[in-house]
Amino acid sequence: MSEDRSVLTRAAREPDEELRYGDHPDQVIDYWHAKDYRSLIVFVHGGFWRPEYDRVHARPLGEALSALGWPVLSLEYRREPGNPDASTSDVRTALDALPDLVDVHAGYVLIGHSAGGQLVLWAASTLNPVRCRAVIALAPVADLLQADQQGLDKGAVQAFIGGGVRNDLDPVHLPPSIAPVSLIHGLNDTVVPIGITESYFTAHPTAHFTRVPHCGHYQLIDPLSDAWHEVTTELTRRIG
Repeated sequence: MSEDRSVLTRAAREPDEELRYGDHPDQVIDYWHAKDYRSLIVFVHGGFWRPEYDRVHARPLGEALSALGWPVLSLEYRREPGNPDASTSDVRTALDALPDLVDVHAGYVLIGHSAGGQLVLWAASTLNPVRCRAVIALAPVADLLQADQQGLDKGAVQAFIGGGVRNDLDPVHLPPSIAPVSLIHGLNDTVVPIGITESYFTAHPTAHFTRVPHCGHYQLIDPLSDAWHEVTTELTRRIG
């Protein structure tokens, strides 16, 4: 079964603002406003941590969630092969900078897709952001060792970490998040097989795990897909 990648190149409304949390060109945030006063969504995109995949492919998601009443912050971060600490440092810096950039009194939900799922699970476990109300990981690379053993995306894990093992970055080896965690994964995902998330769930059984039938990898970030309802339903369940 081939994966539907159409969302990656679909046109979407530009964000209302571009915020900056550092001097590097990648230390920016797309910000969509919303009319309703709801908790913020902080989204971290995927792309196997590779530099060719940036936040632009997540703009249909940002536009759609904003239209539903959630303000959305879509983080960009450095994606430097062999330098994973650049990515994690940027996520940390961006989250620390949020109170100076936007109103975070209502808190926020961390959402990450694919490699971004690894980053939000890492952040929730190691940083314990005070204002984080929940974490939603969409088809996350939640077990780096297993993903490496399976050779996902032609050795993406080793390209990311620069060789060896980095259990300090591997969600399956990290302590559970204080904030509640939701996992959503498609049963037909051929990019990040659902067994990767099953492994994380075995290690962290307090997470809420939704297995989505007839769903591939990219449908979870595609507002035109049937699986999109699972994402918005979980958001509503977590924060209303």
